[in-house]
Amino acid sequence: MKISDIRIRKTYSANRLRAMVSVTVDSDFAVHDIKIIEGPDRLFVAMPSRKEENNVFRDIVHPISPEARQYLETMVLD
Repeated sequence: MKISDIRIRKTYSANRLRAMVSVTVDSDFAVHDIKIIEGPDRLFVAMPSRKEENNVFRDIVHPISPEARQYLETMVLD
């Protein structure tokens, strides 16, 4: 997997949500609505999700391996 493009779509300053980002993978696949959130100790990346009928949020798309998640998070936050 190679991240070929990262675009900051919108930035925020009023709450913990800091930005909405779109990522293009291998110049072929785009993922929109990735969130950059300010946690208690650091910024982190939250994948796009939707709320189910039982009020639980479930990721729509996500990295499978810890290495892929670390790569994505490092690229987005850099």
